[in-house]
Amino acid sequence: MARRIITAIDVGSSKVTTVIAAVEENETRPTVIGVYTHSGTGIKKGVIVNIEEATNSIGESITAAERMAGVTVSDVYVTINGEQITSINNKGVVAVSAGNEITMEDTYRAIENAKTLTLPQNISPVHIIPREFVVDNQGGIKYPIGMTGMRLEVETHIITAPMSSLQNLIKCVQQIALEVNDVVFTGWASSLAVLTDTEKDLGVAMLDIGAGTTTITIFQDGAISYSGCIPLGGSSITSDIAIGLQLTLEDAEKVKLNMHKILDDKVGAVEVDENIPSLLRAKEGEDKEKKKKNPDNVDVSALGITSKTEISKTLLRQIVEARLQEIFDLAKNVVSRGGFDLAMPAGIVLTGGTAQLHDISKVAQESFNVPVRVGYPSGLTGMVEEISSPANSAVQGLIKYALEDDFDGGSQTKRSLSNSGNVISKVVNWVKSLLP
Repeated sequence: MARRIITAIDVGSSKVTTVIAAVEENETRPTVIGVYTHSGTGIKKGVIVNIEEATNSIGESITAAERMAGVTVSDVYVTINGEQITSINNKGVVAVSAGNEITMEDTYRAIENAKTLTLPQNISPVHIIPREFVVDNQGGIKYPIGMTGMRLEVETHIITAPMSSLQNLIKCVQQIALEVNDVVFTGWASSLAVLTDTEKDLGVAMLDIGAGTTTITIFQDGAISYSGCIPLGGSSITSDIAIGLQLTLEDAEKVKLNMHKILDDKVGAVEVDENIPSLLRAKEGEDKEKKKKNPDNVDVSALGITSKTEISKTLLRQIVEARLQEIFDLAKNVVSRGGFDLAMPAGIVLTGGTAQLHDISKVAQESFNVPVRVGYPSGLTGMVEEISSPANSAVQGLIKYALEDDFDGGSQTKRSLSNSGNVISKVVNWVKSLLP
């Protein structure tokens, strides 16, 4: 295999991140050669609301990443998100063809049969992910091709999105003369970079909390079983801080990003030098005495905040925890309506930019009463320093998804939007790539 270039674009509510990775011949681990994050405009709560602005944001991000990588890309993988992302589990059943040995065509027919559910006219499948196969009532089979049986059944997880959302996203990319290889649900992409096989086997829930949305993904018995999204995220926390502490939105964002410093009294902290003139030491003593009188107030001017010099640590903590609790409660309710529970045996994994908030895992653990950890992406090499935080889980996972999608059959989106593509001959690779 010659050197392959993979380009992934995470289209978020507050930022657009492009990562370009190279896979050398005989290598299986992608190496990041170009990264750029551009502020996202024209996108609100995961949905494109202004095509021109969104196109410009995507274009700027890609151009800068290309310049860093020293390559020109022609095709990309992109993420999709939004409140209208839904999922359903459905079965497909077929009779095994002559000879009773399950072939690739039988597997493909079973998966196609699972697609026959009735969906609203404006809703399109984004992913059809096989959860397990059943051969003559024997379940738990991950790869049935070559087995003997008369009846083949497949349990699938189908993730859907509005056709308009898909078309608008693809249009933005096509307007900068690029081809969309596939559109991938943000939660599915993040899970590939963050979750372990053990967690998936035991049962785990992942919350990817971004700026405008929180995507929810649940795994049971090693397979994905629920996908969804709620329209709340870090931007709501910023707004609450601005209102509650009477700050501008810009200053509120600075406060949110520096919560760990504020709550741990590390804002503008300096060590006392005995060589400091006595007059300055006296002034420092006065500041310490003032702090003793107002132990809950923190001077935040060192953070470049101009709308207010002091804020209350207690009030800040209360504001943030109240909004986090609302996000967690809404996620619980949405998942419960789908017949699932977020409190899984392996606990909950938090990722996304908002997962970096001070003490967020503690708040989540008190809310769900299960173990909680913050998930950091892994699996790539090269220039990964800029994309090592939870905010970049989706884009790292998108690269890993693309690595296994070097064939037409894996692109559910392209099959949904056009009827072309020779997928029969490549279904073996397709099934292998989609299996958890």
